[in-house]
Amino acid sequence: MCGINGILNPDQSLLREAIVRMNSALAHRGPDDEGLFVSDNLALGHRRLSIIDLSAQGHQPMHFDNGRYSIVYNGELYNFKEIRSEILASFPYQKFSTQTDTEVILAAYVCWGGSCLDKFRGMFAFAIYDRHTDCLFMARDRMGIKPLYYYKAAKIFVFSSEIRALLQSGLVPRKLDAGNLADYLRYQTVHAPNTILKDVFMLMPGHFAKLDLKSNEFKITCYWYLHAKVSTPASSTSDPNVQKSSVGPNYAEAKEQVNKLFTQAIERRLIADVPFGAFLSGGIDSSAVVAVMSRISTIPVKTFSVSFYEKEYSEEQYSKRIAEKFHTDHCDIKLSAVDFKKEIPSALKAMDHPSGDGPNSYVVSKYTKQAGITMALSGLGGDELFGGYAIFKRMKSLQQNSILQKTPLVIRKMLASLIRQFDSSVAGEKMSAILSLQALTLQNTYPVSRQVLMDDEISKLITRNSADSASTVYSAIPANIVQQMAGKLINRLPLSDHLISAVSILEMSSYMQNVLLRDTDQMSMANALEVRVPFLDHELVEYVLGLNDKLKYPHTPKKLFVDAMGDLLPSEIVNRPKMGFSFPWQQWLKTDLRQFCEERIYSLAKRFVFNEIEVIAVWKRFLNDDKRITWSRVWHLVVLENWLIENKIDS
Repeated sequence: MCGINGILNPDQSLLREAIVRMNSALAHRGPDDEGLFVSDNLALGHRRLSIIDLSAQGHQPMHFDNGRYSIVYNGELYNFKEIRSEILASFPYQKFSTQTDTEVILAAYVCWGGSCLDKFRGMFAFAIYDRHTDCLFMARDRMGIKPLYYYKAAKIFVFSSEIRALLQSGLVPRKLDAGNLADYLRYQTVHAPNTILKDVFMLMPGHFAKLDLKSNEFKITCYWYLHAKVSTPASSTSDPNVQKSSVGPNYAEAKEQVNKLFTQAIERRLIADVPFGAFLSGGIDSSAVVAVMSRISTIPVKTFSVSFYEKEYSEEQYSKRIAEKFHTDHCDIKLSAVDFKKEIPSALKAMDHPSGDGPNSYVVSKYTKQAGITMALSGLGGDELFGGYAIFKRMKSLQQNSILQKTPLVIRKMLASLIRQFDSSVAGEKMSAILSLQALTLQNTYPVSRQVLMDDEISKLITRNSADSASTVYSAIPANIVQQMAGKLINRLPLSDHLISAVSILEMSSYMQNVLLRDTDQMSMANALEVRVPFLDHELVEYVLGLNDKLKYPHTPKKLFVDAMGDLLPSEIVNRPKMGFSFPWQQWLKTDLRQFCEERIYSLAKRFVFNEIEVIAVWKRFLNDDKRITWSRVWHLVVLENWLIENKIDS
């Protein structure tokens, strides 16, 4: 796990200093080693966090085939040994001089070109320079676990694992994108490929890009998209993207296959030459990860939990139960709510792209790293894949409400008006917005259900010019989420049988990729900790998404997964209330964090793109306990301004 950088600039005199600055900006991602490569008008930089093959042979940029190819690589390729064996069998002239997965990626590219990506099973972002063709090849993993940002203008091209490193190049304007601002205000993030900065983009998951350094031609290609392997009768669909079989699996077969694929996913992610362990909250997902790890490992698994002295916030009893059941080498990191609160400024400083989430991941990563761990497995993705969030139940109820679906729009708008009048809660506000939609399709209702601030609030907060720009962007957001990010299949899934899968695709391609995975990467790597996510193994994902709702979600969330785990999960874990990190944020923002928040709210209000009076009014409504202005609806404003200040962004 590392940090990568690259610059194409015809002014060669600027290259070395610029790539050095970029590398320095990524020092936290790779404290073990640093490398540079400068050739003509191209520079590559790398910071290394050693996980596999800790020797100097893993130094990057790595070169191959007498220096023709050079690579900078961030991530882990879990099946690199199998691919290496395949290369040696099929191309006996190929030679390997290291035990690294980096060299395997290079050799695979030499042997198969861009189609090598179809063979890779892992999390990665990398760039390969071919000196003979003078081309740069860049790729990102299927699920979007590892980031890759870029900026392109005229004959300049800059890429990196982090936006902050892009800015340190001195070639990227520090300019807020007013159009994408609306996306951030709505969803506490900006959906890829866009970012909060003008002309800074993110390579999409499952995509690769080629840059011809001579012609400056830049082309992006999708090699994989989030989809399902649907088992349906062959006559039921003509879609070539749906893999067909005459009979789908029964419940017993589905359980067996889920168990098999999940176990394989964890086995592959246990390859490391450094101390590793697992996050253990005591929830279903993290407990299942630890359970399977313990079944595979010949030594006690190291597990890490963050618990709190305040019992109302602590999950200690659940993590302790799992640790005892599987005899793990357990470390319980005890904090108080005050301790956690003190970490918030550091967490915000570590944030590479503004997000309404993040401090939780920062705290867990920091203390796990301090306990001597360099790599940890996480249960992230389990709720998205198996329908664990409340949004699955809400979307299912809404889509299956035949009376509401058939109600004319004029009547629904009247009902929405009544709700606005008599229900001042956030839930009431969202339901009112949903009822006012032209059609109550999943594509229309899902984006509204995930909004933080509603459109009427946003239109007041930003200036007219910004609002006009933002409205153009927003008009494409539902289609962007459903078609571009969720891939091509969601509109072809028979929702009567695969509604849960459709919501999973939306969750994974929007909230998970653009909030949870982004936060996990930036907060864990801020502490030089690698986090692996077995639930996002693409073969497991494809299989589960293809299962009928009656198998996956017969009556309760995550039943299929729980049953697939058999007797590994104790009943008190399966039936426990869902907690997560639930601190008194509402109170903190009005007391201990009030000055910190207020300074940033008033600073944000003075920015050109914002309506000063309305921004301050939202803050005052929050302080006066307006039910529609919860802490999360002001916190992401605080985070935004803090990020703009930290990175000296012009708005």
